[in-house]
Amino acid sequence: MEAAAAAPARGLGRHEYAVLALTFASYASFHASRKPPSIVKAVLSADWAPFTGARGPHRLGELDVAFLSSYALAMFAAGHLADRADLRRLLGAAMLASGAACAALGAAYFLDVHALAFFLAAQVASGVVQSAGWPCVVAVVGNWFGHASKRGTIMGVWNSHTSVGNIAGSVLAAAVLEFGWGWSFLVPAVVITALGVVVLVFLVAHPSEAGLQVQVMDVEMNGDGGEEVGLLGEDKKEVQGNEEDEFELEMGSQLPRAIGFVEAWKLPGVAPYAFCLFFSKLVAYTFLYWLPFYIRNNAVAGQFLSHKASGILSIVFDIGGVLGGISAGFLSDAIGARAITSVLFLFLSIPALIVYRTYGSISMHHNIGLMFLSGYFVNGPYSLITTAVATDLGTQDAIKGNSRALATVSAIIDGTGSVGAALGPLLTGYISTRGWNSVFFMLIVSISLAILFLIRLAKNEIVTKLSTRN
Repeated sequence: MEAAAAAPARGLGRHEYAVLALTFASYASFHASRKPPSIVKAVLSADWAPFTGARGPHRLGELDVAFLSSYALAMFAAGHLADRADLRRLLGAAMLASGAACAALGAAYFLDVHALAFFLAAQVASGVVQSAGWPCVVAVVGNWFGHASKRGTIMGVWNSHTSVGNIAGSVLAAAVLEFGWGWSFLVPAVVITALGVVVLVFLVAHPSEAGLQVQVMDVEMNGDGGEEVGLLGEDKKEVQGNEEDEFELEMGSQLPRAIGFVEAWKLPGVAPYAFCLFFSKLVAYTFLYWLPFYIRNNAVAGQFLSHKASGILSIVFDIGGVLGGISAGFLSDAIGARAITSVLFLFLSIPALIVYRTYGSISMHHNIGLMFLSGYFVNGPYSLITTAVATDLGTQDAIKGNSRALATVSAIIDGTGSVGAALGPLLTGYISTRGWNSVFFMLIVSISLAILFLIRLAKNEIVTKLSTRN
């Protein structure tokens, strides 16, 4: 009996590692394919119509908003679709289509295309197909780790794929930039296409597809003598044996009803976190799309860096973001408070940005250290909200742990955040012409508004902690 029970455990662990690796690599490739526009901005503004001249920064901002707005709007539909579709096929198809859209942008260089409409259309197409990526990977990971006790830490480490993808995309795009900016798009396009094929062949989207049990139904007696049915967590033993097979949730058995879009919005905590992410993602994506351009046009120790050096230096922000996301997840698990952790990181990001803007130009050491600190605090809550918090909300008691709500809830939160992500780069394209101090002021105001949306939730967590202690 012990040997029989041990075999599924080993299989489950092996599949969990494979799921984490594949979803990590797939979403990192999504972000790698989004990074080239920020790397080539300075080159386009210098010598590629229609992005040259006084209106060049405006048009570059419009290019960003074309991608991000279509991404945000399509995200809501993508989440609804992901809760009803085959996640492996949908994710793989989205990756292949994203590779094609990225390659189309690179082709503009080789075909000598200068029509703004072409660039905008390619960005819109890219935003639509990439919108399926996030709800798919979150739903897959939620299927396997939805009841993990250290969900914040696991997802904090896993969500470093965002920063790892940004780093990989920056390095790849900057490394081939000297051969022509078109190559900065084609190389990431090849990477995401190849990984899309791997996902289609190897990804196991749900434990039941591998014949494994992760969740089983638990029957307990309530105080009135009636039966209460719920899902077993990690603290309950797995049901073994044929006599209780009727409680297993396997592929082909009766699955819970997928939650509606409006119903998901009404779940406790969804709206506050969604609007908090609107402003925090505005800040994160402003750095994602404009940091290399900012570095290129602001001297460090009296010297201006090259296009390539600016792109590579910008990865320091993402390295800080990796550690920030992991730290936020670990801290939120340790204190059992997601809102308090998010507010703490958001609050500390304000002085970090002020110091980076004020003292980052003194020397390269100052620039690197303060950029790292800014990325650490800015990306911490962004990472936490889009992963552990979204999973918490998508599997909460109000919907009885219905895993088929997870993609919808994740899409609502990240989709709302993506609207802010579209607004930030667009505003930066206009505000930067008035000076970068104005841009940083906009970022600080956005962070302050993000904090306001979580104040009530953080207060409730503090009251709960104090009452529990008393």
